[in-house]
Amino acid sequence: METRNLRKERVGVVMSNKMEKSIVVAVKRKVKHPIYGKYVNKTTKFVAHDDKNECSIGDTVSIMETRPLSKTKRWRLVEILEKVK
Repeated sequence: METRNLRKERVGVVMSNKMEKSIVVAVKRKVKHPIYGKYVNKTTKFVAHDDKNECSIGDTVSIMETRPLSKTKRWRLVEILEKVK
């Protein structure tokens, strides 16, 4: 039997935790401008599932791709890498 494809993982910062069992994670990446060649910071926001409601705003977290859990949730919390002080 074949193994499953590896799911995508991202590391980002929690921007919002106001929803029940959900967090918004901002993931930064650098993209090269097609004409000027300068690297520009781009931010993508992902809605992720936080089953235990343990994240707070400013935490650095790791999220993993999963099956669709709602209209916008396709990611789940894997671990909290760094708690905010």
